[in-house]
Amino acid sequence: MQRILIKDIADKAGETVKLAGWVDVRRDHGKLIFIDLRDASAKVQVVIVPQNKEAYEVAQKLRSEWVVAIEGEVKKRPANMVNSDVPLGDLEIEVKKIEILNEAKTPVFEIGTDGYEVNEEIRLKYRYLDLRRERLQKNLRARHQIIKFIRDYLSERGFTEVETPLLTKSTPEGARDFVVPSRLHPGKFYALPQSPQQYKQLLMVAGLEKYFQIAKCLRDEDTRGDRQAEFTQLDLEMSFIEQDDILNLMEDMYIKLVESIYPDKKIIQKPWPRLDYEDVIKNYGTDRPDLRKDKNNQDELAFAWIVNFPLFEKEKQENGFYAPSHHMFTSPKGVLELEPQLAKSFQHDMILNGFEIAGGSIRIHNPYIQTKIFDLIGFSKEEKEYFQHMLEAFTYGVPPHGGIASGIDRLIMILQNEPSIREVIAFPKTGDGRDLMMDAPAEINKEQLKELGIKKI
Repeated sequence: MQRILIKDIADKAGETVKLAGWVDVRRDHGKLIFIDLRDASAKVQVVIVPQNKEAYEVAQKLRSEWVVAIEGEVKKRPANMVNSDVPLGDLEIEVKKIEILNEAKTPVFEIGTDGYEVNEEIRLKYRYLDLRRERLQKNLRARHQIIKFIRDYLSERGFTEVETPLLTKSTPEGARDFVVPSRLHPGKFYALPQSPQQYKQLLMVAGLEKYFQIAKCLRDEDTRGDRQAEFTQLDLEMSFIEQDDILNLMEDMYIKLVESIYPDKKIIQKPWPRLDYEDVIKNYGTDRPDLRKDKNNQDELAFAWIVNFPLFEKEKQENGFYAPSHHMFTSPKGVLELEPQLAKSFQHDMILNGFEIAGGSIRIHNPYIQTKIFDLIGFSKEEKEYFQHMLEAFTYGVPPHGGIASGIDRLIMILQNEPSIREVIAFPKTGDGRDLMMDAPAEINKEQLKELGIKKI
């Protein structure tokens, strides 16, 4: 007999079916044995009666989290036994046969709870058990729905999803890189991408015009509740557009996403407000204010755009040069004045309930202006060489272009009412960057080090 999912028994009363999954709970009620059987789709009550001796003997051995297959008849529960609080609460399976597929040790923590009460390091060490929780399964399925919605929305509007390399070159443009030694080129290193920033701009040079990617990004920086060293972002770039085109596209997509997947949530203002950076800093003291009227109401969503950012940080660095407010590829508004620290930029940030969930800009497409920015930042001739591929590419006819990157983990955290992005990532790291389940980072053996030409100090 072919196994079916538990959710598919809804219209099969009177039929014999085969199910497989985990024993959620086992209960003895006099001579009757009940188990709640759980699979990825749903949960159902299973009844084993003493008259079925073989199945009854097997059922007496069962414990929580054992993996079993059962065959039995789908029956309507008596009216006084219907559990209207759960799906399939009006049905049960009267067992004819039980097969134990695998036994299980007693879990190190309760799986039937939401898990917040369990020490987080224990949860992460046994993440494969933690992920059996209904709450976390819902989070991962919501993540799938959100990413699928984004892919479908952008694909329908002529965007092409392109995967960019994970092994690239370290360039001095922001956070600390994770580096990877090259075996074939001793003494040289790859860097893991902090973002696909340069690649997506080069795709505009290549004439793709509309690009997106659900991109893995890696930054060797301190973690926190809404940041991990390894994270996922929606990366997007378009040619022949203005800033409003990016803002309008993202706003429409996220409004439709919320209305489709989270109909119970309320976006408190549509269209979203577009706020001037200086006004926001003056009024709220931060560039990511929480604009909700009731900040304890998780079903209110206060989206907004922050625009008119300064091109550079207000104060010069110690060496007399300037630090970019966003990144060095952000286009200035107008010409660079005699006092560059007063220049505005075409940067745009999307905020939601006190979090920055996206940031982008119109990019520089003029190699002369890009070189001027490098000079104002204080790049030496050697540092400019790191970007020679970009400067050269821009001499072959580059269209005006711009884009945005949106933090997928942070967005899902807010929409799922979770306190940390670790709750919406399948296998997250701890606050200090460790994977407790895999015991990473870990030492590598001497042979590997020798092969890579690396000597430990």
